[in-house]
Amino acid sequence: MSSTEPRRTALDATHRALGATMTDFAGWDMPLRYGSEREEHVAVRTRAGLFDLSHMGEITVTGPQAAELLNFALVGNIGTVKPGRARYTMICREDGGILDDLIVYRLDDTSAHYMVVANASNAQVVLDALTGRAAGFDAEVRDDRDAYALLAVQGPESPGILASLTDADLDGLKYYAGLPGTVAGVPALIARTGYTGEDGFELFVKPEHAVELWQALTKAGEGAGLVPCGLSCRDTLRLEAGMPLYGNELSTALTPFDAGLGRVVKFEKEGDFVGRAALTEAASRAEQNPPRVLVGLVAEGRRVPRSGYQVVAGGEVIGEVTSGAPSPTLGKPIAMAYVDPAHAAPGTEGVGVDIRGSHEPYEVVALPFYKRQK
Repeated sequence: MSSTEPRRTALDATHRALGATMTDFAGWDMPLRYGSEREEHVAVRTRAGLFDLSHMGEITVTGPQAAELLNFALVGNIGTVKPGRARYTMICREDGGILDDLIVYRLDDTSAHYMVVANASNAQVVLDALTGRAAGFDAEVRDDRDAYALLAVQGPESPGILASLTDADLDGLKYYAGLPGTVAGVPALIARTGYTGEDGFELFVKPEHAVELWQALTKAGEGAGLVPCGLSCRDTLRLEAGMPLYGNELSTALTPFDAGLGRVVKFEKEGDFVGRAALTEAASRAEQNPPRVLVGLVAEGRRVPRSGYQVVAGGEVIGEVTSGAPSPTLGKPIAMAYVDPAHAAPGTEGVGVDIRGSHEPYEVVALPFYKRQK
């Protein structure tokens, strides 16, 4: 196989048998959609959807100083993560630029076993950074991307579907937590995080078990209206939920403070960490001279904004769209954009998006666009 050909997940043949439209994403051949992306989106909002997320990058960090290494390498305080819990955090460059946003799971009660989950497009970058930053720590960084397949079932019916296949304590599994269990006879790490704005679960399993687990979940979800879902609806779901996407809302050109996510940086933790000095300056700068603010935009018309389009007001450029798409839930085009603070308040009038030379009117709204009823 040519090194330029995309990698295939353990579920590749399953996707093709289901008639999926495949696309090259971050070096992986992934299902974009199986039929109507709008119907897949609505299924997740109202029933349940099944995703293959095996392109995500799992990196294991073990050893007596695993927690210390992660505290040094990442901006969060990983040392305070309790066993069985997970934390959203970021890995930054020395200059404070965001290399990736991550989820870190603490897998046991010895502070010696963690799993870092990176975005597919940045997995190698994160692996290289963690490996380089491990020097001097009694800890091992291991590339486990080939050790896992990752399936996700998302939507309001997902707890019932999964409960029919496992005796794990799903009711006791909190948001941003994980526990080992068995699902349809398959050993799995069952996590409750998600990237859709709905309740749901991620199942980390060995690749050789992926097909049987997919089939079991499909059968268990038949009565609940579960459908297979591709990356296209995953993007519109996360956009409605106001969740950032690396390469759109996050990049090395931005610090967490520029992205409005300064809360993930924990200056109070003990010891130094990569980027501390630059991020201290960024925090001070943001306080004195607030950067552009990430806001939601809802179209008054039907034209869809796309990443990179200029946001305008009074004939001046006041920001830039980072993500845009039609919203199946709102029935209108929506976007996330970084705009000048003077135009960031919900309800600000006179804001538009330059779509091919035409300034289309948009309403500024608070994020997220959609929040599920709990």
